[in-house]
Amino acid sequence: MRGDGEDRVSAPVPRRRAADLAARTFELSDFLVNRLNVTDVGATFHGKVAYHYACHLRGLGLKDEAEKLIRAVQGVELMPLERQDQCCGFGGSFAVRYPEISGAMVGDKVACVSNSGAEVLVSTDTGCLLNIGGALHRQNKPVRLMHLAELLECR
Repeated sequence: MRGDGEDRVSAPVPRRRAADLAARTFELSDFLVNRLNVTDVGATFHGKVAYHYACHLRGLGLKDEAEKLIRAVQGVELMPLERQDQCCGFGGSFAVRYPEISGAMVGDKVACVSNSGAEVLVSTDTGCLLNIGGALHRQNKPVRLMHLAELLECR
């Protein structure tokens, strides 16, 4: 036994299994666009949609994959969103540690969403959707929220 309580013999197996799983795990838009070369999944949705580019996509090296998928949805009018890639202010514990800054950031994001004329805001991050959605609700803004997977499921 090692001093940290981890058995030297069994430790590599969980690490290998985790690495194997990680190698087979992809963000949805990355999987569809970059791995399967698919942009049109047969979705149909009639409405004005804005897209919030979530910060984690930058860390994954993804750029416009989600937008390609949204543009291929029949009936969607993709509305330009000012400062589309600007953080919504949630960021895990950031919102708890810096509530004033987080509140200002989501307030700015809500203003951009409102100015876009969109009826629906789509993102790939549920944390962003919860944060922006809460701010939209508190301001009585009638913008619907959808995860990208929900939009791609519409028929």
